[in-house]
Amino acid sequence: MKLYALAWQNVKSNLKNYMSLVLSMAFSIMIFYNFQNLVGSKLFVSFGEHNEDYSNMLIRMLSVVLGVFMVFFIGYAANVFLTRRKKEIGIYIFMGLTNQRIGRLYMMEMMMAGAVTFAAGIGFGVLTTQLFQMVLLAISDLAMDIGFTFSIKSIFITSAFYFIVYTVFVLKGYLNIVKSSVLELVSASRQNESVRQPRFVLACKTVFGTAVLSAGYALAVLESRESVLEHVVLAVVLVIIGVYFLFGGMIPAIFQGLAKKKLFLYRRERNLWVNQMIFRMKKNYRTYAIVCVMMICSVTALAASFALRQRYENMVHFRSTYTYQLLSSRQDLEETAKELIEQENEIAYSTKIPILCLEPEQEGMQPVALIAWSGFRQLAQEAGLRMDLKEPEDGEVVGVSHLYLVSLITQREDVPVQIMGRTFLMASETQEPYLGYLQEQMSFYLANDHDYDSLRPSGEELYAYNYKIKDPSHYQASVGALGALVSNTKENYTARIVTGPDGGGDREWIKILYSLCVFLVMVFISASGSILFMKLYNDALEEKGRFDVLQKLGCPYKALKRAVARQLFMSYALPLLVMGISSYFSVHALEKVMNMSLAAIRLASVGLIAVFFYLCYRLSVEIYLKNAGIQKI
Repeated sequence: MKLYALAWQNVKSNLKNYMSLVLSMAFSIMIFYNFQNLVGSKLFVSFGEHNEDYSNMLIRMLSVVLGVFMVFFIGYAANVFLTRRKKEIGIYIFMGLTNQRIGRLYMMEMMMAGAVTFAAGIGFGVLTTQLFQMVLLAISDLAMDIGFTFSIKSIFITSAFYFIVYTVFVLKGYLNIVKSSVLELVSASRQNESVRQPRFVLACKTVFGTAVLSAGYALAVLESRESVLEHVVLAVVLVIIGVYFLFGGMIPAIFQGLAKKKLFLYRRERNLWVNQMIFRMKKNYRTYAIVCVMMICSVTALAASFALRQRYENMVHFRSTYTYQLLSSRQDLEETAKELIEQENEIAYSTKIPILCLEPEQEGMQPVALIAWSGFRQLAQEAGLRMDLKEPEDGEVVGVSHLYLVSLITQREDVPVQIMGRTFLMASETQEPYLGYLQEQMSFYLANDHDYDSLRPSGEELYAYNYKIKDPSHYQASVGALGALVSNTKENYTARIVTGPDGGGDREWIKILYSLCVFLVMVFISASGSILFMKLYNDALEEKGRFDVLQKLGCPYKALKRAVARQLFMSYALPLLVMGISSYFSVHALEKVMNMSLAAIRLASVGLIAVFFYLCYRLSVEIYLKNAGIQKI
């Protein structure tokens, strides 16, 4: 039989054993292709140039994230395939094949399997292009015409990236086989399965992993006005390292300690699965760590998606607090503007407030505006806005800021603020839309009447006139009249702001961002489940001999099934438990930079992954029993 024919026969016979990894890899390729296809599809042209540029930039950024993930995923899949095939490949040596020919056989098998996976991924990617765009727009709540698009450039980028990465790992496996001895090839499937690890080594790993993980958690919740981005990045690195040592040190140490307690070990078939967990932990702990990190990424990405959607809606609501706003040095425009608006629209509410405009402390910064407490309280009452602020003391101010998509400043209280050479203490900060769209254009501070009056000679006092109409969709009807009012007051400074029901429409790209996050979550979850499922699938094949012996010794089927179920339950539950704890801190860091509560979203995300893992667990139990040869006699 020729070498390529043997390789293809091996691929066909082993493909079903690795179907979960193949499908997950194909799904990742499909998403990656559709990401590339979106950039060249001109789907976002109708958004306007600003939104189109931002959307394409975000797609490229998320493509990089997905690409990095695929590098690790392809590397893991190649390593699993090599480890599983090494014992069988070693037998070929006794048939007279050299290591080089065996290596070439392995390369042919891998390239054939890779080609099948790529063809499936690209095929589904092309077929689901229109469906992908429909789902994306449905999640984004956007309405536009879509059609089938086929991009040669997208296929070229996807194939070039995939085959370069895939070839690197195939060559690595080839070199591994060429340099391996016969003994290493034959005994590869039993390597790194030491029943117990030295207690001192486990203790060192436990202490180091706990310290690193605690440091990562601490950085995730640290309040700061500086170096927030550095803290978040460092926290991510420390948590990944900590999780790795947690599964390599603390958890094996716990199981080895439990195995020494005879009263615990010899109850409810625990001796059948506790010792097995110890037996497998040294080999599998890297897999558990990888799965756990991927699940943390899934929860964080899903929380970010929901948070971005909520933030977008809040931003639109923030800007739409008022339909029309006038900023003028004149004090007598309130009734005039109101009469002009009421010619075409009915006003729901209106407010007027004096604003003291001051020069910024540094050149290039936003203008600073001061609001007096008395006028501010009256404005909140007239607009029907929540008023839960306390009047600032002398030397204190309250920051009146706008909604940021994310903010790298997480410490917002007891912060010194320089205003016209004087130092004030920012006692608190509010993001209520008291001044609507105007609030985004200046740095507003609320002071008591005494401090406001003392600073009045240092700046120019302007008046803000704010109007909200009952039918925001009819806002264009009064634009012309207000424009004429502005143009007729040249001797006095007057500016106009008009805000439609969509809040200006320049932030549609945020909808695309939170929609793409959902697809990343799907990739992460499917890959993590596939990796763990595949690992347990291989474990079952390797344990067939042990269970055959136990059944011949008279161990009942029900006892073996319970032992297998509990062992697999722990295999899924441990990463899920660590993920549940770690995700609290990762989502908490996200809460800080977005200044919003995400507790309910985190719990829902964890629950979603738990349901998915439960389904994988139930399927794993049945397949494990079958592969391990455990059956009713």
